[in-house]
Amino acid sequence: MSIPRFTNTDFAVFQVEGLESRMAKLKEHIQPKFAAIGEEVATFLTTLIQDPFYIHIAKHARRTVNPPDETWVAWATNKRGYKAYPHFQFGLRDSHLFIWFALIYECDRKPAFARQFLAKFDEVWPNIPKYFYISQDHTRPEVTSVNNLQPDEVKTILERLEKVKKAEFLCGTLIPKEEAVTLSGEMLINKIEDTFNKVYPLYQLASTL
Repeated sequence: MSIPRFTNTDFAVFQVEGLESRMAKLKEHIQPKFAAIGEEVATFLTTLIQDPFYIHIAKHARRTVNPPDETWVAWATNKRGYKAYPHFQFGLRDSHLFIWFALIYECDRKPAFARQFLAKFDEVWPNIPKYFYISQDHTRPEVTSVNNLQPDEVKTILERLEKVKKAEFLCGTLIPKEEAVTLSGEMLINKIEDTFNKVYPLYQLASTL
């Protein structure tokens, strides 16, 4: 299968005004690329984790007025959905691509994951690459560089994840648009798979509770 690359036209989708018009462009330009990447990465994750992974392309079906500022494909071991489970994401905003391990608001494993992470902190945290980022809200562009986080700050994030129901935790990397448009499809797949390899220990913490 030929793996598609991302172009300036893809990122420009987020400049299209109006929900219906932007969704039409997402369906035309982005979702077919997600489908191709989704198949490739699902095979990789199934082999890595020895569990079948299913592809979930964001439909943004709950939106009635405001067009989405980002879109993504997710992989999870549940065939019907991903939001309630530890999962992996790849997607884009107008400024960058993102590649995440994700625990979002609907996932009930967040408190146990946080406790496990805190208990094994000295073993797990040093192995997270310094060029990675942490996000505490998948709907917002703000992220924090791992390189800029002190251990106590990470522990505070995890303590909040344990106690606050709406808290989220995403860890992975970003690819600026300027770099993303230079990548071949194969180079992009390599970056996605390399990132998921590196966050696999976090997935294990969330999945072996």
